[in-house]
Formats: sequence, C-alpha cells, structure tokens
Amino acid sequence: MEPKYKRVLLKLSGESLAGKQSYGIDFDTVLKICEPIRQSVAMGLELAVVVGGGNFWRGRSSGKMDRTRADHMGMLATTINALGVADALEQLGVPVRVQTAISMQEIAEPYIRNRAVRHLEKGRVVVFGCGTGNPFFSTDTAAALRAAEIDADIILKATMVDGVYDCDPKKNPNAVKYDELTYMDVLNRNLQVMDSTAATLCRDNGIPILVFNIDEPQNIVKAVCGDKVGTIVKEEA
Repeated sequence: MEPKYKRVLLKLSGESLAGKQSYGIDFDTVLKICEPIRQSVAMGLELAVVVGGGNFWRGRSSGKMDRTRADHMGMLATTINALGVADALEQLGVPVRVQTAISMQEIAEPYIRNRAVRHLEKGRVVVFGCGTGNPFFSTDTAAALRAAEIDADIILKATMVDGVYDCDPKKNPNAVKYDELTYMDVLNRNLQVMDSTAATLCRDNGIPILVFNIDEPQNIVKAVCGDKVGTIVKEEA
C-alpha cells in the first residue's frame, strides 16, 4: 500500500480519545487510534495532528464564564490530549513532537512553522495543541490554519459518524449521507462539517476535507491511501 498524499493533517476530536467512557482519556482507545497513524508514517506519509479538547472542557457551554477565559481553559485541555497522543505514538515507536500555540516550554515546543515542517520532513509526527492560541477560534479553524501553513494536501477530519449528512443521523434515521460536497454546499446548507471560519479558510486555500468515522481507526490508513471512505469536501470540478 502506498499513500495517495505526501502530507496530511489529521484532526482528532477530544471525544474520540475518551472511548466509551465519554470523558477524559481512555489510553487503550488512544493506542488504537495511533496504530494506523504508525502504519501511515511507515508508508512514508508526513502526518501532523490537531487535537480538540471536548473530552475535558467545552468553553462555549461554560455558561456565565468569560468567553476568553473559558477558551483558554479549552486550549489547556487540548494540550493534555496532545501529550496523551504523543505518548501513545512513542510507545508504538513513532518519533513525535508536540508544539503548542501558547508557550509552555517545559512540556512542549512552541509552534514554529519552519520547525514543524522540518520535523515532518524527517518523518516525525507533529501534534499541535492549544488550537490557534486565540480565543473565539475553534480547533477546526486551527486545523485549517495549520494545514495551510504546513502545505498539507488534505485535512482528514475524524468524527463520530461515517461522513456528512443532510441532518443528524442519530436523530433522524432517514438522514441522507453525502459522498461528495463543495465548500459552498457546506456553507450555504450550514452542514456541520466544520464551523464557517474553518470551511472558508479551507475553501480560500483549496484544501480538501475528508470526513470519516474514527470508530474504525483503520479508516485513517484507508483515507491516506485514497480508498473511498466518508465524505470529501472540495472545490467544484
């Protein structure tokens, strides 16, 4: 098997790291997710990861708390997840570096674009924490931004469903799954692929987004090899 892409950015939700316990980190689940990452890197793929923090904290649902402070707490949650993913990768023998958008030099490198690219060129996985480092921006937007900065060929967005639907398939058994969409489809129909800021950033930089189910971690390998999986969002042909 050979990868279809040279460099990809994998977006992992915090929830995917929690496993069935739905909160915190289930390390066995993290190892299962990291194994196909190991396989992909072994094939020669350059792979970066952006992690969310929803398994620990969701700033937008923090009630009366100041939004900026709540978002800062969320950034710290993503750092916990980034370190957990890095540890799992190291246990699997994969060289890895954690870079954070907020400086915390005792536990991670600061995000420096050129250094991140150099790590990728050397076969190291780079895990990005702290989102963009700014409040009011989601980790989806961070994924779009980092993908643009490192010249990723595609964003692989691992979710808890097997693609993009016209409505919530968990609430509506008649929901229709899309195989392919354009950025404008996503924006005009308000489909829950990424928030509008992230989707617009991907559109403006021509970065396709592949949405697939992480419940089957081997989908990561299928995705990087170009197999048909999930829903692809890209520019019109």
